[in-house]
Amino acid sequence: MQLGEKQLLKVVKKVEFGVYLGEEDSEERVLLPIKQVPENIQVGDGLEVFLYKDSKDRLIATTREPAVTLGQIAKLPVKEVTKIGAFLDWGLEKDLFLPFKQQTHRVHPGEECLVGLYTDKSGRLCATMNVYEYLRQDSPYAKDDHVTGTIYQISKNFGAFVAVDDQFSGLIPAREFFGQAQIGDQVQARVTGVKEDGKLDLSLREKVGVQINEDAAAVMRVIEEFDGVLPFTDKASPEVIKREMAMSKNAFKRAVGHLLKEKKIEITEKSIRKL
Repeated sequence: MQLGEKQLLKVVKKVEFGVYLGEEDSEERVLLPIKQVPENIQVGDGLEVFLYKDSKDRLIATTREPAVTLGQIAKLPVKEVTKIGAFLDWGLEKDLFLPFKQQTHRVHPGEECLVGLYTDKSGRLCATMNVYEYLRQDSPYAKDDHVTGTIYQISKNFGAFVAVDDQFSGLIPAREFFGQAQIGDQVQARVTGVKEDGKLDLSLREKVGVQINEDAAAVMRVIEEFDGVLPFTDKASPEVIKREMAMSKNAFKRAVGHLLKEKKIEITEKSIRKL
């Protein structure tokens, strides 16, 4: 009998409060409560059930469909946050526990969070937002495909980690990520490469020829926010450009060059002015 997994078991005994299920050549038994027992079930019949632990940490069976099984990931809504952690709705009577130490950010009721299912040191099923090890590396995507994913972790050194389709491993490298999204956000991205191990490199930006028009429009919006005079030029530091424009210095220079060519701006020694 495997905790946290669906499996086919046989009815070995009927009692007033349910039926006991088990496997052939095994003395181990698990209870399926009476309210979930199908009508006309007989000893010897097979039932597909999911095994988890009840509020008293006893192994118990259910015919309900859990939203996630052991070693898998899913997006689950937060029902309650307590002093010891959060509890998630995964379709069963007993809510799924998400400890504080397994949260990549503090969750709140009503929020949907991407989690994996694991067993803790006490043998209980718990949720974790650290889903890296649960993600698959056999995606069907190729370079320049467009994908949808959920950001589940952000690293200053590495970038933004993305669960593509909430199941495949992807990364927006730090050089491509300028704080455009937060943990838990769903993003649209372009595949820039597929590594040998199957992990996806991603970008929130289009190819240069397509992206330059969007970047130029973004630069103009910021110039207008500064009343038509941007107090720095394309010679500013990458840090200033990243903070103010949410783009790389190279992308900024290309956008400024595009606007110059269209005669929408002029560049002075210390500023960029709208014409």
